[in-house]
Amino acid sequence: MPTSRLAALLTVAALPVLACCPGKGTPRAYPEPTVADVLAFLETKRAAVASFRADSQMDYWVGDDRFRGTVWVMGKLGAYVRMNALKPDDSVAADLACDGTSFIYIDQLNNCELMGPCNEDSIAQLLRVPLAPDDFLYLALGATPVVDGAQGTLSWDAKRAREVLQLTGSDGSQQTIELDGRGRTWNLLRSELRAADGTVIWTADHTDYGTVKDENGNGFVIPGKSNFKTPAEKSDLLVEWGDRRVVNPELGPEKFVLEPTGAPVCGQHKK
Repeated sequence: MPTSRLAALLTVAALPVLACCPGKGTPRAYPEPTVADVLAFLETKRAAVASFRADSQMDYWVGDDRFRGTVWVMGKLGAYVRMNALKPDDSVAADLACDGTSFIYIDQLNNCELMGPCNEDSIAQLLRVPLAPDDFLYLALGATPVVDGAQGTLSWDAKRAREVLQLTGSDGSQQTIELDGRGRTWNLLRSELRAADGTVIWTADHTDYGTVKDENGNGFVIPGKSNFKTPAEKSDLLVEWGDRRVVNPELGPEKFVLEPTGAPVCGQHKK
């Protein structure tokens, strides 16, 4: 889609939402977009982010024990992730690193470690959410991955003033994406991924959007709270993002290197 058309669409979207008759919900305050318009918008959101660094309060797992506490997170595109889950005394309970190819997870509480390829199962070791590293980065910053070969329909939820995008991928996977139609931008409110058989793989819900600036002063509208759910794991991960978030910082590859300790191999977490 031409850049001028997308810019015009977003400008119109910034207009105030008009009042509507009681019981009939809220109409769109801008011309009806197409599926292609929304997919192009989502692509621009992904293209704008490349890395982040953040503090958070979140649920995390060490072995089969669940904790809630501070987790320092950073990541950059290319499957680079680093997470430090802290105990109340600020010592590290668990450490996870993806270096673009492989991952290592060190459980300090149980003195064990895991190593393997960096993929959606890597992050699940700590968070119980099967997200590919780059997908986790996008979702943490209010963007969303989109199924390959996406085709689908777009509808307006007048009751909640949301754009609802229903997509099917080339492999039969399904995705529902909901965007806030009331604000000056289409903030991502929900993204849900399902397998071809309809089984929910994960959902991500976002609230409390605010503006965070990068190191060059450019503003990014990103969520203040995120809730990730994985029904298969019975996992409900609430993340409260802290005040020390930075978008698109320079992060060298050395920040994602974690040396093995030689500790015994951890047992796989229980389903």
